[in-house]
Amino acid sequence: MAKIGKIARRSFLIGSAAIAGGVAFGVYQVRKEAPNPLIAGEGEATLTPYILINQDGITIIAPRAEMGQGVHTTLAALVAEELDAAWDDITVLHGPPAQAYYNQALLGLALPFRHYADSDFQHNLRQSVGMVGKLLNLQITGGSTSTRDAYERMRHAGASAREALKLAAAARLSQPVGTMRTENSRVIAQNGTEIAYTDLAEDLRDITPPDTDLRDRKLWKYLGTSMPRTDMVGKSTGTAQYATDIQLDGMKFATVRINPRRNGMISYDATEARAMPGVDTVIDLDDGIAVVASNTWLAMRAAEAVAINWEDATYPSDTETLRGAIGASLDGPADSTTRDDGDVTATRPGTEINASYSVPFLAHSTMEPMTATARFTGDRLEVWVGTQAPVLVRDKCAEAVGLAPEQVIVHTTLLGGGFGRRSEFDFPVQAARIAQSLPGAPIRMTWTREEDMRHDFYRPAAMARFRGIVADGKAQLVDGRIAAPSVTHSSAMRMMGSVPPGPDRGHVEGAADQPYAIPDFRITGHLTELDMPLGFWRSVGNSFNGFFFDTFIDELAHAADADPLQFRLDMAQAEHAPSAGVIAAVGEMSNWGADTPTNIGRGVGFTYSFGTPVAEVVEVEDTGNGIRINKCWIACDVGTALDPGIIEAQMISGAIYGFSAAMQGEITFRDGEVEQYNFYDYDALRMHNTPDFTVQIRETNPHMGGVGEPGTPPAMAALGNALFNLTGTRARELPLINTFDLIL
Repeated sequence: MAKIGKIARRSFLIGSAAIAGGVAFGVYQVRKEAPNPLIAGEGEATLTPYILINQDGITIIAPRAEMGQGVHTTLAALVAEELDAAWDDITVLHGPPAQAYYNQALLGLALPFRHYADSDFQHNLRQSVGMVGKLLNLQITGGSTSTRDAYERMRHAGASAREALKLAAAARLSQPVGTMRTENSRVIAQNGTEIAYTDLAEDLRDITPPDTDLRDRKLWKYLGTSMPRTDMVGKSTGTAQYATDIQLDGMKFATVRINPRRNGMISYDATEARAMPGVDTVIDLDDGIAVVASNTWLAMRAAEAVAINWEDATYPSDTETLRGAIGASLDGPADSTTRDDGDVTATRPGTEINASYSVPFLAHSTMEPMTATARFTGDRLEVWVGTQAPVLVRDKCAEAVGLAPEQVIVHTTLLGGGFGRRSEFDFPVQAARIAQSLPGAPIRMTWTREEDMRHDFYRPAAMARFRGIVADGKAQLVDGRIAAPSVTHSSAMRMMGSVPPGPDRGHVEGAADQPYAIPDFRITGHLTELDMPLGFWRSVGNSFNGFFFDTFIDELAHAADADPLQFRLDMAQAEHAPSAGVIAAVGEMSNWGADTPTNIGRGVGFTYSFGTPVAEVVEVEDTGNGIRINKCWIACDVGTALDPGIIEAQMISGAIYGFSAAMQGEITFRDGEVEQYNFYDYDALRMHNTPDFTVQIRETNPHMGGVGEPGTPPAMAALGNALFNLTGTRARELPLINTFDLIL
């Protein structure tokens, strides 16, 4: 146990390696080193793959993508805390595609233990197994893992760099290193002499940094407080650079028009488009066409002018047939049984409840449509793109244009929303292929909103059947069957060409892994074989299972004539104290149980996901002109709250994303094509129908949890449960607008 923990925490601190103009510290390894991708110039030092110091200041390299979730601020604070850097001296940049930036936490999620019950040994084992991510070049932002992955690695990087700077200053001043201290980006000698970090870059060349312990939490200045966002000024002033902002000399502009049935192209006639003034070329992309022109709007108009005959879809062509296939798989054998406590086949006394649920396909609908810029010069390709997976983008673009990965440079920009959509590589590959057709010219390719909406990799539709028994006011049995196409299988085949072995745990997450003590408790997964364009959507399987499972728990509570919040609390107290803590906390926050007017309804929802238990209470009001959400109270337990302001923002963001999907999100198919085109028929919450939020952050969880996704799953169930409390009608299908008169 101790050995595993030691490997997980410190295996990357293996000494130093000299590079031109500086030194690299804190390189990681499984069996061999992952090289530092940063190349220091004259007067610079690269202190680990995360820190670059020169005369201009301190640059912290973030290994994860900033897509509005504030990760650059928190990751910078991890380094700055140990480095003793002044916050105003810091600049944060995206890291390039590199093995050194692998995500160690992501693979550990696949281990079969119940996450909420992880012992220290199991937690450390997840970390150790996650180190295989280095061998896979797994540089991905996802799974709410960014801060969990970086928590110790980036702090150690800052600490080792701090000690190296003290050694450099001690050598320059000919004084013992033990007399040196650091503060606000300066090394301070015992006699008061101060040397700025920026003045020590050249002195670091031959210094091997000592291993050092991390600081006690009691000494934190940045961590544990709400820090000024490193991206806020740029976003507030319009100077932040997204993929749609890239400007290069000689730039041309492009868009694509791809088969809406997600197959090939029979023929096309681009005569009219090519005749339009300012159109440079029309390119055959096999499954559609690209148009390059003097501006983006012209390219979009020209693309619409191309007459195209499309091949038919390879999947069922309409929504009802797709739903029928999912429903049929519920009657087949299970593909997984990842929770099987007690014996659900045994005869038990009590009241039996049966319920069926369904949810639709969903789009990511990021604010920024898919965009990438590429420049191909024959022996090199440069790509500018907002991506959650830069190594994947590099390798797929290289393959598409016939280059080796080391001949491709990927510049990661800020992401105008990701939610999993920008972990895909389809749109940067399109930009690379277009650029290959016009060597030397930088091409900025931008999708139309309609192209973006109709060519997503969708959250799958899903269905579930639950049977339960309650007796003596408690749940005695829960037997759930969950059916959907597999996101994991679809994405893995697209990205890696193979399906991971073992049961698909993501398919049943949010149900099989819930921290409830129920004597007979089984969840089975049933995979539907559909050749559908599916992808990871914020909170993934938890997004539908959180709705299914918690809605059924609410139905059990009412069947048992029990208070819905206390019913959940009783089951959680016997299984997982942090989960019980957030349920109790949200009850206190919302004054649960107090009398409310007849036109007010309240519902509670709870889901444990991504290492974080989250409970939410939603209040709805019948205004006489429709039902609106008035208030939402959220309690979460993240274990260690690195930045309370960002955590609060992410919990609210996750709930809004969940409410939007629950109320009106629905992707439907007809003749093999998606019927939704834009925000007018696939909308989100607006200011007028967004509730007031109150968030409480707890820190009793023994291990750090994620924050980007856990707020989404309980929102859907809590809203449905509140509507039941108000109207007496149980929400078993989404979107809710099909059943209730909601204010949109």
